[in-house]
Amino acid sequence: MREVDHGLVEAVQAMGGNTWTIVRKVLVPEALPSLIASTTTTVIALIGYSAMAGTVGGGGLGDLAVRYGYQRFETGLMWITVAILAVVISLIQFAGDFAARALHRRGGPLRTRVPSCGC
Repeated sequence: MREVDHGLVEAVQAMGGNTWTIVRKVLVPEALPSLIASTTTTVIALIGYSAMAGTVGGGGLGDLAVRYGYQRFETGLMWITVAILAVVISLIQFAGDFAARALHRRGGPLRTRVPSCGC
């Protein structure tokens, strides 16, 4: 919410917008890409922490990789669980980045470009 331009809030106030209008029409839409990006980072960190907790007995994919892959010398299973974790994290990162870029209002990679005439 801190990165929302204060001029936008002042403009809505000057046009007679109340607090609910400012929150609903300015603050949330302008801050949504940052909120999605930070949520994506948090989810990825939680997946990493849960995998690390699994290596010390917390369960989940980390526990599967250690118990059945490492301790039983089944390196194939261990690498499969690591690959699953990498794919899941990559998909979450891709979806979060795509959603944040799609909701970004200030232009950027999804901005349409006017074709040049070659003059």
